[in-house]
Amino acid sequence: MAHAVLIVEDEEDIALPLVRTLEREGYDVRWVDTGAKALEELAAGFVDVVILDLGLPDMDGLDVCRSARETGYEGAIMIVTARAGELDRVVGLDYGADDYLAKPFGLAELQARVRALLRRTGGHANGAGLPEGALRIDGPARRVYAGETEVALTGKEFDVLSVLAGQRDKVVSRERLMAEAWDENWYGSTKTLDVTIGRLRQKLEAAGVTDKVVAVRGVGFRLEGGSADA
Repeated sequence: MAHAVLIVEDEEDIALPLVRTLEREGYDVRWVDTGAKALEELAAGFVDVVILDLGLPDMDGLDVCRSARETGYEGAIMIVTARAGELDRVVGLDYGADDYLAKPFGLAELQARVRALLRRTGGHANGAGLPEGALRIDGPARRVYAGETEVALTGKEFDVLSVLAGQRDKVVSRERLMAEAWDENWYGSTKTLDVTIGRLRQKLEAAGVTDKVVAVRGVGFRLEGGSADA
């Protein structure tokens, strides 16, 4: 089933190229031009990614973002706006956005960011209709699901899984995992990573997750197999 993308943009000359570009990539794209319509779409339907402009005619896009989170929307939100200041980005992320792209931007960059968001979130706004064992990662809430069943992970287990999911089917070096899940100045034993990976594997397998964390000898680890992205 195609991933659903909701574009919230009141300027037609900006929205239509986005619609055409994303439809060519195979997404199910919907476009609305007000915040109220966006919230109606999120309440009524299945949306994986929201591309949200802030300068809407009826309400500020930040309020749309916050309302979406408060009412339970768990999919990805990417703010696209001319407000490019650092404070604007910080506020947007604090309101519940997963990504922030300043105008003007290239369509290729936007496409890449949408793909990255889908990888990080597992590509589904909620667990409804997912096959049993399908892995879903809810980045904003820091929760992981096997189908509709939550898998209880520690903070470090979640961090390691998120890094691996962001590079699905690619090898992630031990050094990168340590730097991103712990700290680039970590001086402890790398056995900490092995212990965390071992616990993560056990929990995913016990929950029936079809994805596997595979060790690549002398290099690192890779997340592979069936997933909610399909």
